[in-house]
Amino acid sequence: MLATLTNLARRTRQHHAIEHAAIHLLTQRVPGQRFSGLSDPFGFTLMGEADELTVRRAVGDALLRLQAGESGLAIHPNCGTNLATTGLLVTVASLVGTAGRRPLFDKFGLTLLLVIPALILARPAGTRLQHYTTLADVTDRWLADIQPIRVAGAAGYRVQFE
Repeated sequence: MLATLTNLARRTRQHHAIEHAAIHLLTQRVPGQRFSGLSDPFGFTLMGEADELTVRRAVGDALLRLQAGESGLAIHPNCGTNLATTGLLVTVASLVGTAGRRPLFDKFGLTLLLVIPALILARPAGTRLQHYTTLADVTDRWLADIQPIRVAGAAGYRVQFE
C-alpha cells in the first residue's frame, strides 16, 4: 500500500514537472496566450488556446528536454504552489496579527507589519517548495495520448502517460 502511494506521488510530481516544462514552451510558441495545468498520477490537464499540433510538439519537446537534463524547466513562476504558499503565509500572518485583546488599530498595524514580509517571502518560498512538488527525473515517463477537451466552454488538452 505504501509503495503504491509513493509511486502515485512520484508520478504526479513527474507529470507536474512535464506540465511546467510544456507551459514554458507553449508561452514561448504562442505569445500572448495564457496556459494553466493540473497534474495527477496519470498525466495532466492543460488549459489554454493552442492548436493540437503546437501542444503535441510542446509536450513532446518538454519531455525530451527534461529527460536531457534541463531540470530548470520543471519550475514555473506562476505555479499554484506559489499561490498556495502565499495564501498560507498571509493567513498565518493575519491570524498572528489579529490574535489577542488589543485595540483594532493595534491589530491592523501589527497585521500589516506581518503580512508585508509574508508576501515578500512567499514567492521564493513557493519556488523552493516546487522542488518537492515537481520531479524533473522523467526518464521512466512515456507519452501515451493527448486529447483536446473543453471544460466549462474553455479549450484545453488531456495529456496522458504510460
